[in-house]
Amino acid sequence: MFRNLWSSIVEFLSDVKGEFKKVSFPTKGETIGSTTVVIVFCVIMSIYLSVVDSFLVWLVSKVI
Repeated sequence: MFRNLWSSIVEFLSDVKGEFKKVSFPTKGETIGSTTVVIVFCVIMSIYLSVVDSFLVWLVSKVI
C-alpha cells in the first residue's frame, strides 16, 4: 500500500517538474508593461465611474 502511494507521489512530483519546464514566464519589461496598463485602466475607470455617479446623483436630486 505504501509503495503504491510513494510511487504515486514520486510520479506526481516528476510530472510537476516536467510541467514547470514548459512554463514561459514573462520578462521584466512585459511585467512592467502589463502592470502599467492595468493601473492606467483602473485610474481611467475610477474617474469615469466617479463622473457617472456624480451625474446620476445630480439628476436624481433634480427629479426629487
